[in-house]
Amino acid sequence: MALAGAAAVVALVPLAAACGSEKADGGGSGSAEAAGERITGVRWSIDSVTVDGATHRAPDTAHVRIDDGGEAAGSTGCNSFSARADVEGAGGDQRVRLSDAMFTEKACAKTPAGFEKSLGRALTAGSLTTDNEGERLTLTTADGDTVRLSRSEDASLYGTKWVVDAPGRQDGKGRAHLTFDRDAKTVSGRLPCNHVNAGATVSDGRITLGAPSTTRMMCEGSLMDAEKRLLGLFDGKVQYRIDQGTLTLTSEDGATVRAVADQ
Repeated sequence: MALAGAAAVVALVPLAAACGSEKADGGGSGSAEAAGERITGVRWSIDSVTVDGATHRAPDTAHVRIDDGGEAAGSTGCNSFSARADVEGAGGDQRVRLSDAMFTEKACAKTPAGFEKSLGRALTAGSLTTDNEGERLTLTTADGDTVRLSRSEDASLYGTKWVVDAPGRQDGKGRAHLTFDRDAKTVSGRLPCNHVNAGATVSDGRITLGAPSTTRMMCEGSLMDAEKRLLGLFDGKVQYRIDQGTLTLTSEDGATVRAVADQ
């Protein structure tokens, strides 16, 4: 449902808080300093929102990301949201406007309604001025309300449930995902149709994946086609890169698979 303005937002949020990075293995995304004062292309954790003088602390999983293509998406720790994002200016003199906002409306006991309502009001209040210190960003409305954010760290390759950008089952329970285990040197999870397990050794920005062991279910054609594409990563080496909450796997023949942290 499209929600415009302050009172329309009574829910927004969840996704994953970032874990550590894999820079020791060569697969990290690089330092925040390299990103300078960029606002777009960064996964920002929402720390707090202040409206009418009242400050509301954000749940740990609240976040927002503004893509270079003009789209914003995030979570309040309960409900997800998306919007059109217009960014004007450069460097320390940028302004952001979010419009055509869409929020889900789940009821979540652990996410205070006051925070969600205030966040929705602030984010959709028109042109927002920015104070970008590299690691921290403050968005300020014309009325002086503020949203305070901080740059998320890279999610950890290990222990993170990586949801793969691939078709899922119609029942919603079969979204493809992978989890890497550092101690066992394995990867396990679900393909679009079947479950999978394999050896996984990480070194110098590459993952050596062993031959996959899978269950033997048959699914509709589109799911099996996507499964075949994912299985093509196994029994060989793939390059990996983590950019905050996104994992990119690239096979030796150039095929690319992306996954998003779901914690």
